[in-house]
Amino acid sequence: MKNTFQIFAVAAILICLSSGHAVAQRTVKPNAKGQGRPQIKNAQVEVYKTVGEVELRAWIFKPKSISESQKLPAAIFFFGGGWRNGNPQQFVEHCKYLASRGMIGIVVDYRVSARHPVKVIDCIADAKSAIRWARLNSERLGIDPERIAAGGGSAGGHLAAATATVAGFDSPEDQTVVSCRPNALLLFNPAVVLAGISGKTEIDEKRLASMRERAGVEPTKISPYHGDVASAPPTFIVHGKADTTVPYQSVEFYTEKMHANNRECRLIGYENQQHGFFNFGKSGLEYFNKTVAEMDAFLVSLGYLKTKGKIEKAGK
Repeated sequence: MKNTFQIFAVAAILICLSSGHAVAQRTVKPNAKGQGRPQIKNAQVEVYKTVGEVELRAWIFKPKSISESQKLPAAIFFFGGGWRNGNPQQFVEHCKYLASRGMIGIVVDYRVSARHPVKVIDCIADAKSAIRWARLNSERLGIDPERIAAGGGSAGGHLAAATATVAGFDSPEDQTVVSCRPNALLLFNPAVVLAGISGKTEIDEKRLASMRERAGVEPTKISPYHGDVASAPPTFIVHGKADTTVPYQSVEFYTEKMHANNRECRLIGYENQQHGFFNFGKSGLEYFNKTVAEMDAFLVSLGYLKTKGKIEKAGK
């Protein structure tokens, strides 16, 4: 029997994310001359993709001392905002921390509906392009192409997971012989269930139609849970148990399916915490530091980082 909370869990994702209520950061609206783009300091800036007149940028944070011969693991982060708005600034402090630990951290911009006439499938295309760009340019950027993690929060977490699990929706200009699949996932209150789960959840048809319009395809086609979980890379998830925007039970479903397919998935739930609790600047950095510490431990377990970091310095 389907309980009411299970039904609510996926329905809430469809309502909140498709209506753009999952806003993680202030919206930035560049004008025709590019003014108003995110001002991110002390980073190497490159254009990873051009769509018409739209240039999509990547901000790269590297360790202070790095030799040209070194090939380091990297993490690419996608901001949240319901695929409607948001700001690459969201994960800058995560990238600075990883750079201090010997990794390369990258935040990227991608098209969102508040600034561009796009659907969720276009956001997925941009995310896949970003991973491919990093691999294609790994030699020049000092990246180990076999140790690229994709991360993000909320809708950005969805995009990161989609690069690993969702088939298709590639940009026509992409060199698809280069894999868009990351080697690990770093997910922060991610939207990983975007359609009903047989025997567990039901979705009101009107809400499903809303998501279908927002996505540009049937929601099952862009839902990581409904995708290729059997081949998903090692995955790290932190999520607030009091999250009413992307309910905690949705990541429990995802984790259960990962484990059923013998895939590594480390889910860490935080009591009484709501959506976006992990963001830099929230709760006096308490949960930023706690979740960064957990991320650090996960990366150590994968061999991306050699030793445990001094997390008390994170965010300072």
